[in-house]
Amino acid sequence: MSSQQGDQGDERRTKKHKLPVWQETILLLGIALVLAIVIKAFFVQAFYIPSESMEPGLVKNDRILVQKVSYWGGDGPSRGDVVVFKDPGGWLGDAEAAGPSNLLAKGMEKIGLYPSGGHLVKRVIGVEGDVIECCDKQGRLLVNGEPLDDESFTKNDAECQGPMPGDCNWKVGPVPDGTLFVMGDHRDNSRDSSAHLSDEPFVPVDLVVGKVQTLVWPLGRFDWVGDEGSFDDIPDAS
Repeated sequence: MSSQQGDQGDERRTKKHKLPVWQETILLLGIALVLAIVIKAFFVQAFYIPSESMEPGLVKNDRILVQKVSYWGGDGPSRGDVVVFKDPGGWLGDAEAAGPSNLLAKGMEKIGLYPSGGHLVKRVIGVEGDVIECCDKQGRLLVNGEPLDDESFTKNDAECQGPMPGDCNWKVGPVPDGTLFVMGDHRDNSRDSSAHLSDEPFVPVDLVVGKVQTLVWPLGRFDWVGDEGSFDDIPDAS
């Protein structure tokens, strides 16, 4: 066989195995869909901030990415983590609990490409065994007897760092095993654990979707989400 015949054979095989553009497009979309589902199920998921309760760092309708693998391996949420969790029951209003309304957005929500409703975003203040008290003479929360200097990332018009509507004299704990005590950074405008002291203030860890890592939208406010080391001096529960 001549080299020319060999080249023609290679060309015919290349043409034979090349898919039409429309088939390639469908294939690529299918692969992208599978990857999106896998990523949502195991790695990251998009959510939005449903209220003003996490101001000033996170404002209403901000889009965030939640790392779902944060607590794999047995280590649960830590003090200072900003977490997304499912509504324990009655913490959200009807508007905040609602997800997307149109079909396209609903489809994108299913694969993690559109923020999901029915969830809350709060900061972990207490973990298993912790005792939280409001407040010392300077209006600071006490966690296991140690004051929490959190004014650098909180917003508050009340007299202390306590709950909405500003009760400055309460104590709760020890936090039961498998649960968390959470609060919004907008201390006087957050339906959080401190606002549910009379019923059930603790959030089951099983309801936690993951740890908020990044504020991704609007692009001009892109930032990493953290606690600025304010919880580093809090002692472990005795």
